[in-house]
This record gives sequence, C-alpha cells and structure tokens, in this order.
Amino acid sequence: MTGTDGRREVYVVGGIAIKRLDDSARGKWDSFVSACESATFFHRAGWKTVIEESFGHDCYFLYAERDDEICGVLPLVHLHSRLFGNALISNAFCVYGGAATSDVEAQAALYAEAEKLAASLGVDYLELRLRTPVHEDWARKDDLYVTFRKTMDPDPEKNLAAIPRKQRAMVRKGLKSGLAGELDEDTSRLHNVYAESVRNLGTPVFSRKYFQTLKDVFGEDCEVLTITHEGRPVAGVMSFYFRDEVVPYYGGGTSTDRKLAINDFMYWDLMRRACEAGYRVFDFGRSKRGTGAFNFKKHWGFEPEPLVHEYKLLGINDLPEINPNNPKYSLFISAWRKLPLPVANLVGPLISRSLG
Repeated sequence: MTGTDGRREVYVVGGIAIKRLDDSARGKWDSFVSACESATFFHRAGWKTVIEESFGHDCYFLYAERDDEICGVLPLVHLHSRLFGNALISNAFCVYGGAATSDVEAQAALYAEAEKLAASLGVDYLELRLRTPVHEDWARKDDLYVTFRKTMDPDPEKNLAAIPRKQRAMVRKGLKSGLAGELDEDTSRLHNVYAESVRNLGTPVFSRKYFQTLKDVFGEDCEVLTITHEGRPVAGVMSFYFRDEVVPYYGGGTSTDRKLAINDFMYWDLMRRACEAGYRVFDFGRSKRGTGAFNFKKHWGFEPEPLVHEYKLLGINDLPEINPNNPKYSLFISAWRKLPLPVANLVGPLISRSLG
C-alpha cells in the first residue's frame, strides 16, 4: 500500500512503513545508526547532504518504521553517467552500505522497496556494498575488494610493537625525519597533497568542495591530519570517527614520500592520536587485492577481510567492471599520470563525480 504522511512517501509492507529521509527524521535516523550493530559511519544521514551538495546526484535514503520507531535504514544514491553507466548504489562514494536493520523483516522490506525503486528509475543495476552477503540469488563480486580492521591497544607503544619489524622500521624512520602532524580545521592543505598523489596514480581527483562539505557536515567526526616537513605540507589524511572506530579515508603524500617515510609516519601518528583519545578499532579501509595499498596494509600486520559487492542486474547481463583493474582503462590511467597538475585538478572533478 502506498500513501503519504504529509511530506514523505510511505510504502507499507505488513506492519512496516518504508519512508524516505527528510530533514524532520535526520535525528531519529542518526540515533538509530549510532545504536545499530550492523550500521557504519557510511550509513549516517549526513551523506545525503554531502552527495547532493557536492555532486548533484539524487539520493533515496530509505528507512523502515514500526510503531513510529525506526527499525532499519538503507542509503541509496542514483549515479547516471554516459561514461560509467546508470546505477543505484548503497552507498555510493562509500566503502560500506546495504541495509542496517534491527530485524530481518525490516531488512526484507527495505530491499524489496529498493528493487522497486531501481526498476522505476530504469537503472542498469542495483549495487550493495556489504561486509557479509545477503542475497544468494544476486550476482556477486567477493574476490576484488577487502577491508582491513584491527583492534588497537590503549598503549601506543604496544601498538607500535605490534607492527611487523620491517614496517616498524619505516615508522621509526619517519619519526626521525623531522615530520610533524597537525590537525586542520579546513581541508585546503589536505586537498593540495591529495590531488598530487592521486594524479600520480592516474586517478581523477575529487573537488575541493566535496572535501570541505564532508568536514562541514560531519564536524568533529571528520578530522583532517596534515603532515609537514620543515613547515611544508607533504601528506594528509581525512579520517572519520564512529563509535569506537577511526576510519582513515582520503589520504595521500607528495613525491618525497619514500625518502622520508611520510605515509608510514602519517598512519602511525593517526593511530597514536586515536588510541590516546580512547578509540579502539583502526579501520584501514577498502583495497583491491594485489595493489600497492593492499600490500602496504598487510605489511602493517592487518589481515584482509573479504568485502562483498552484490548486484541485482536489471538493464545489463554482465557484472560492471568500473575499477582501475579493467584493462580498458589502462591507457586513460597512463595518460592521466602525465597531465600537468593544474589540468588534472580542473578536469578531474568532472569525472570523479560519477565514480561513486
């Protein structure tokens, strides 16, 4: 049954009402996310504001309600691009997504509504980014991405000792290189070093507006750590804080990284600060198997945990391959690495807005 509650569309499935998030429900949404065991930082309501304001994509943040209490949430973003196809994704621009619910009935109702929405939008596929599989009958990628998570000790020295010997030596090299970590209230220094880093990798950069909107929307839960050498920014990382976790998300360094062990120092400084502040889980984030980032995190003593991307294929027959491992992007990546940085920074945001 379909109806309205004055402002929001309501889809009633059994005793559960499925609604779309508006400003009046943001507080209830985030309170549920904070308490729900299966929810992550990437389920927070603020992502709707960030994505709509930064990229202009339509967001359909669905929530399930029983007896006027939220019992599940499902953030969805509609990405429609001539270059990269037409998809409904949970959650775009994020590593984790899918439905976070308190019971299986709410989960089933949310996914049923998501499938109806995907069909009505005419997308090629509905994608869920999950830690554990949900739909046995959907197409799936479970061997491309992994995540790295580890519990931190309250004592920074014990965390340092837990890093394997060779990588620990790189951290100590960084500690002796005259590097310093500084917390920034804005994102300008971070974006400068990040832009150079991703250009060197052959990847289009996100816009400055996106970075600053993340900081503005999430406030103290979005931290910018800039690493300097002799007063000059040489690396930076934007991290998210959620419950007892710290999630370093956007980070990069300049070409002087290897000589000074900048990245090693940066992630150690972040880990040290987080454990001293009482956080207990370091989420090193998603990486593709066989990449430099994958190997870097393993060398820190983190064990990879599989991530599952599930796909309800609607307008296509084969799984989408929108990732740098796809051979058809190799020439683009090679050419992008050679672009002058000002050109890459000008053109990059026009492309990256569709790379959710």
